[in-house]
Amino acid sequence: MTSTEATPKYRIPLFCIVTLLFWFSMYTCVPILTAYVEFLGASHKMAGLIVGMYGFSQMLLRIPVGIMSDRFHKRRMFIVFGLLFTTLAGAGILVSQSVTWILILRALAGAAAATWVDFTILFASYYRKEETTKAIGTITVYNSLGQMFGILVGGWFADLYGWEWSFLIGAIVGTLGLAGSFFLVEKFDENAQKITMNGVIEVARDRMLIVVSFLAILFQILTFATVFGFTPVYAQMLGATKLDMGLLTFFSTFPIALAAWIGGRHLSAKLGEKNVVIGGFILTGIFTVIIPMTSHLWVLIVTQAIAGFGRGLATPILMALSIKHMDSGKRATAMGFYQAIYGLGMFLGPLFMGVAGDLLTLQQGFVIVGLLGCLSAWLAYRMIRTKPVEGTAKA
Repeated sequence: MTSTEATPKYRIPLFCIVTLLFWFSMYTCVPILTAYVEFLGASHKMAGLIVGMYGFSQMLLRIPVGIMSDRFHKRRMFIVFGLLFTTLAGAGILVSQSVTWILILRALAGAAAATWVDFTILFASYYRKEETTKAIGTITVYNSLGQMFGILVGGWFADLYGWEWSFLIGAIVGTLGLAGSFFLVEKFDENAQKITMNGVIEVARDRMLIVVSFLAILFQILTFATVFGFTPVYAQMLGATKLDMGLLTFFSTFPIALAAWIGGRHLSAKLGEKNVVIGGFILTGIFTVIIPMTSHLWVLIVTQAIAGFGRGLATPILMALSIKHMDSGKRATAMGFYQAIYGLGMFLGPLFMGVAGDLLTLQQGFVIVGLLGCLSAWLAYRMIRTKPVEGTAKA
């Protein structure tokens, strides 16, 4: 029995649209944010801290959000707050040119992103438990599409009309998503037990959850040190315009959606979830090491598109592995734990690159981060334990 007897036909399409608008709003400023705060006078280190604050606040908030969501079964309420916060963050940066205020507002954007816990859990509840990987793969596609179009439009408008337009567009799209979120369909198992402190402890001790959360930290270090951090700064060193930075981030993100669809819905069933994750780490690591070896913008774009494909392969699989074996009453807590832990990578990645840029060089920082990605592929091989792919169990 669920909280709704009827299952409206629009629930999945509407959810996908709201998800796309949410991430569109969140990412319009991403291609130009690091360059923008440095334009305002921030150092590499301060720029890295501002970008990393987005992940730091997620790290602090996602576990409480997951626990409260499992406790009160109010997924939609958190989604509404998420869209409200991302709208306020975009509008706030629009009217402020203070580096300190931008730091605070990026923390607010991180608070908005913390509600991604409830997006994923509510959407997965529309599917059978054994279809969790398929559900996460599907919602990750719309996550990536929202990021991709937000990045492209934000960079384009910033190039045509000035920095501020990327923040304005984000606030407008966030408002549209906020309106749509009020019509999302709530769904939960009324017979599921509410999470208790013992349940939280049990979730936190789960081996699979700990393993994939650790690997996700490493993956987010790769992502936020590069495409959502300092790859646009390196592109600017190659002569990129604001639009070029948007195109770079766009073509780094577009393959994520394609790979998430292929990996989450098809490859994981044929090759095994573990093998897909390993392949994702290898691609991302190798094509991060290559960044300093590129001297032409179009070559940089190609390398980051391939790295983006690697990110798209691994991301939905790791997310699905964190919850697919969990009872429904513990899923949001598990997802909150997983996303909070990988928030550490969102914080450490850009912070490390900022420090490396000031003390070493950005090029050396990219090499170190890329080698970490290759090492992570080996760690995934050693640490992930999944069931054999169907058809190979006897072998």
